[in-house]
Amino acid sequence: MNGIAVKLKEGSWMTKLDPPNSMEEFQIRLIEITDGLPKRLRQCADYVARNSDRIAVSTVAELSKAAGVQPSAFMRFCQLMGFSGYSAMQRMFRENYSQRWPDYATRIENLRSSGEESPSALLAEFVDAGRSSLENLANCVDPEVLQNVVTTMTDASMIHIIGLSRAFPVAAYLAYAFEKMDVPAMLHSKVGNLDLRHAIRTNDILIAITFAPYTQETLDLATFANAQGNKIVAITDALNSPLHNLGAQTLMVSEVDVGAFRALSAPLSLAITLAVAVGTRRNSSTN
Repeated sequence: MNGIAVKLKEGSWMTKLDPPNSMEEFQIRLIEITDGLPKRLRQCADYVARNSDRIAVSTVAELSKAAGVQPSAFMRFCQLMGFSGYSAMQRMFRENYSQRWPDYATRIENLRSSGEESPSALLAEFVDAGRSSLENLANCVDPEVLQNVVTTMTDASMIHIIGLSRAFPVAAYLAYAFEKMDVPAMLHSKVGNLDLRHAIRTNDILIAITFAPYTQETLDLATFANAQGNKIVAITDALNSPLHNLGAQTLMVSEVDVGAFRALSAPLSLAITLAVAVGTRRNSSTN
C-alpha cells in the first residue's frame, strides 16, 4: 500500500497507509500498529479494539472522553489508520453495523419504568446489556477461527485452562463442562499459590482467558506454554490483547457494561459452545 508520514509526537513519525477496504483489513492493521504507538494513540487503539461496536453510534468527543484522550489524539489515530478523519472511519463502521430490536424490548422498558434504582430496573439493565453482548458475540466470532479452535482442542492430549479474577467463572465452567463430557482438562486456579505449569506436556494446549486489565499470572502461564511449543487458545476482549503476540488462536468476546460492572453472558455462552463442540467431536471419533 502507498502511504505518507504522519507525525505522532515530537521527533516521532509513522507511515499513514491508504484506508482499509474492509473491517477485516481494519482489524489486521490495528493489530500491526498497536505496539509501536505512543501512549495516547495506544489508548485510542486499545479503546477501539475493545469497543468497536460503539464507533458507529458515538461522536468523536464521546469516544475520546471514554478513551481518556483529547479529540485531537483520536483524530490522529484515525488518520494513522488511513482515514481522512473520524467521520470517514465511522462511515465504514456504520456500513457494517446493523442494530437489531428484540421483540421483548417493551418488556424491558416496563421493568425500567418501575424505578431507576429499583432491583427490577437494574435487572432490566443487565438483561439488556447481556442481549447486546450476545449479539456482538454472534456477529464478531469468525466461524473459520471457531472451527480451527475446536479442532485444536479436539486433537490435544490435555486441555489446560487458566482464567483469574473476573475470568475465573468462565475458566471454572469450562473445566466443569469438559469433565462432564469426558474431555481431559486441568484448571490452573492458583489456589494456595500452587504453580502447576510443569504439568503442561507435549501436545497439550492452553486456553488463556483474560480481559482488560489483563491478569499477569494468566499472561505468564501463556508465555511459558508458548515457549514450550504448546498451542494457545485465547478468549479475550481486544484484537490487540497481549495474548496476540504469543501467536494465540484468538476468540474475541466483549461485554456491554452497566455502569462500572460487566456480566459474563457472552464469554459463558462461548465457553459452553466450545465444551459441547469439543466433547461431541471427541466422542464421535471414539465410537
